[in-house]
Amino acid sequence: MKMLRLSLAFLAMLLLAVPTLLGQDFSKYRAFSLGTSLTTVLKYTDLKVEEVKLIESQPALIQELVWWPPNPPGTPFKSDAVEQIHFSFCNAELYKISVIYDRTSTEGLTAEDMVKSISAKYGPPATVAPATDSAMRERSDARLRIASWEDSQYSVNLARSSFSGDFDLLIYSKRLNAEAELALAAAAKLEKQDAPQKEADRQKKEIDDLELTREKNQKSFRP
Repeated sequence: MKMLRLSLAFLAMLLLAVPTLLGQDFSKYRAFSLGTSLTTVLKYTDLKVEEVKLIESQPALIQELVWWPPNPPGTPFKSDAVEQIHFSFCNAELYKISVIYDRTSTEGLTAEDMVKSISAKYGPPATVAPATDSAMRERSDARLRIASWEDSQYSVNLARSSFSGDFDLLIYSKRLNAEAELALAAAAKLEKQDAPQKEADRQKKEIDDLELTREKNQKSFRP
């Protein structure tokens, strides 16, 4: 009896340990990891720093980069299911990865098919969205969330366009994404505050430039 109790206790401990041992890493997508530096992503994708788009410089540096995975040499057709990947950086640190899948690679696949495929990498989803109503489906700009996988630090979200039916996957760091959103909100507020002065400066420059042109033409014009 004592041996049986010990065996049952050991089995219970093992079952409790399995989820931890098999814990999924929601911070990664293929070779990319959230928190990676901009320099590292540029090196892996073979892109140039000139291709990085500046979104905001203050109060935090927000940048974006778009990458189209290349086809292997000698491949006559697109073999990668990914059409493009958008990388978002906060102070040169990768905080969000947006994956847009190629339409021909997902043609005919249902939402359930995609959830099953993503679950093979990230495990069972934390949430699965219910079917949406017709009003939502009629919105051409709606991105309908299908399912999500997450832990305390990271979130993975599968979505689909209600208009085109295209699938995309969004992976982000909760902490860094919150910091980036606060920075973008602060930048938008600052831009709104500075808008009247910027408009006044623009108008003044326009008047000054016109006056310079007038003076130049006064000297050179011959009737």
